[in-house]
Amino acid sequence: MELKVKLFADGAEKSGMLEMYRNPLISGFTTNPTLMKKAGVTSYKEFALDILSVIRDKPISFEVFSDQFEEMERQARLIASWGNNVYVKIPITNTKKESSYNLVKILSSDGIKVNVTAILTAEQVRDILPALKQSPGAYVSVFAGRIADSGIDPFPVMRECVEMLANYPQVELIWASPRELYNVIQANDIGCHVITATNDILKKLFLFGKDLTEYSLETVKMFYNDALAAGFSL
Repeated sequence: MELKVKLFADGAEKSGMLEMYRNPLISGFTTNPTLMKKAGVTSYKEFALDILSVIRDKPISFEVFSDQFEEMERQARLIASWGNNVYVKIPITNTKKESSYNLVKILSSDGIKVNVTAILTAEQVRDILPALKQSPGAYVSVFAGRIADSGIDPFPVMRECVEMLANYPQVELIWASPRELYNVIQANDIGCHVITATNDILKKLFLFGKDLTEYSLETVKMFYNDALAAGFSL
């Protein structure tokens, strides 16, 4: 299947990132502090520079981790200095619900590529876009998976965001936190620019177009073989 949406790998485990880097289907990478913590990263800068020593020709996003905008700006400028392919992830607000609009505008005006993250509403996208007018290139990451987790259909939200970005050619929409491979199809169908997914989802790409009758038989065989391997008896 031919996809127009770009596939980004979301993770912070070195071997997995490098595996995806070798995959020609993967166009970029995203990380965040939670994924780094889960992967056992202890030195943020050391980890980032190690990854960037290999991944130099595809976009990769690293996130600030301060709750104060002044310190966020210092971290953002440092992170941006690590490579031309680096995007700095800035949360849409801090933990006090204060908007990061001014910081995003300052960084974008200074030529720093940002990835505005943790967005869950179309209103948040609409509010932040003017801050990206002078951006040399930016992403807005809308967490469609979390929208779905709340019982709301993310599809209309993402479609509205695609329409809003039509007037901002330098800004790309990321469909973030997908929950299943079908989200790739959905993102592609609405013209979303990027979808970022964990390796366990991306590794299922080979299933696209698979014959479902054959897939059913493989599932039956799996259950049968696993029951034998477990030594079950009645």
